[in-house]
Amino acid sequence: MPQPLRIRSRFRAITIVVLAAGFAATFHADARHETGGQNDPDKAAMCRARGLALGYNHDYTQAFAAFKEAIAADPDDATAYRLLAASAWVQLLFAQGAITVEDYLGQTRATLPRRSPDGELAAIFKDSLTRAIAISDARLRERPNDADTHYQIGAAYGFLASYTATVDGRVMESLKSARRAYREHERTLALDPSRKDAGLVVGMYRYIVSTLSAPLRLGAYLAGFGGDRARGLRMIEEAARYPSDIQTNAMFMLVLFYNREGRFDEALRVIGDLQQRYPRNRLLWLEAGNTALRAGRAAEARASVEEGLARLAADPRPRAPGEDARWQYTYGASLVALHEASRAKPALQAALTGATRDWVRGRTQKELGKLADLEGDRTRAIAAYHEADRLCRADRDDVCAADLKTLIKQGYQTGASR
Repeated sequence: MPQPLRIRSRFRAITIVVLAAGFAATFHADARHETGGQNDPDKAAMCRARGLALGYNHDYTQAFAAFKEAIAADPDDATAYRLLAASAWVQLLFAQGAITVEDYLGQTRATLPRRSPDGELAAIFKDSLTRAIAISDARLRERPNDADTHYQIGAAYGFLASYTATVDGRVMESLKSARRAYREHERTLALDPSRKDAGLVVGMYRYIVSTLSAPLRLGAYLAGFGGDRARGLRMIEEAARYPSDIQTNAMFMLVLFYNREGRFDEALRVIGDLQQRYPRNRLLWLEAGNTALRAGRAAEARASVEEGLARLAADPRPRAPGEDARWQYTYGASLVALHEASRAKPALQAALTGATRDWVRGRTQKELGKLADLEGDRTRAIAAYHEADRLCRADRDDVCAADLKTLIKQGYQTGASR
């Protein structure tokens, strides 16, 4: 990968790392928040909490309504404006088909598809976040040494950085906001070390910076980011245990990073907890299936996806572009691993037909190649693997491409050579 592209890819990882935290990275109620007039902060807090639960369950319309009700109850508090902006952002990403770990820091490093965002949602995001930043900046001028004030302004700039990188596609331009978010949350921890919720964003950035090559890591240090993989992950784990309103965020982040670390049992444990909390979030069953598949537990992956497919069939809510193909790919891959060829083929063909991303098509072709190997048709397998390699490389899916080198040379569980 050319150096400028590699830099953009890695910094994209840094700036979009808050995606899974999208709904609640800023929701920490400040008991000292001063209100006047008819403002009702208690009602606003209840509305925000309801909106977060709805958002994590993918009930976006109701979440929007709850956050607007929170704004009406306490229009001088930045939090609900920020959460409304976050809700719009997450819906824009959902419309891009960004729905699982692979879309961010998991298996692929492909850029998100560029589509013109829905104008109304984009306007809601920008208007709401502008208001949130204005309120937070005013509080910062009044309370320069208040930990929560620094937390709130950092959270707002974190969203701005993420939106700029993902929806606008202007990764390098997002770094100024990303630096501000990181710096403000480090300041929060310096002022109040007990604020483990602020450790979520700091920990995520530290983890990602630690994974960069030495030259890029130096560049990140010069840009104002810290490193340390173990410390970063520990901060995220502490945030996941800390009784705050960003606890769910930290749990989603742990799913992502535990997958990256190969700590699949721990990732599945966290996913199970999230499934209990948010049973209407059908994508948690897809994530469980993908994680089990990475762990080499094909039967568990199949069971998770089968339960998820049943939920999907009964769910009238909108689906993300290519979502059905993602379900069918994971289902087919689990069946291939179990050598259930007759059931795997139709699932993989459905995935190939419905896929909206080259890396999904590439991985599906890889599984079709495995089926051909299992059936003893090496010529067909090689053809499928080469097509898979072309597609995966087109979307910069390096893990898939690496797998294919072995498959082309050795075959799939057959010992065949090229």
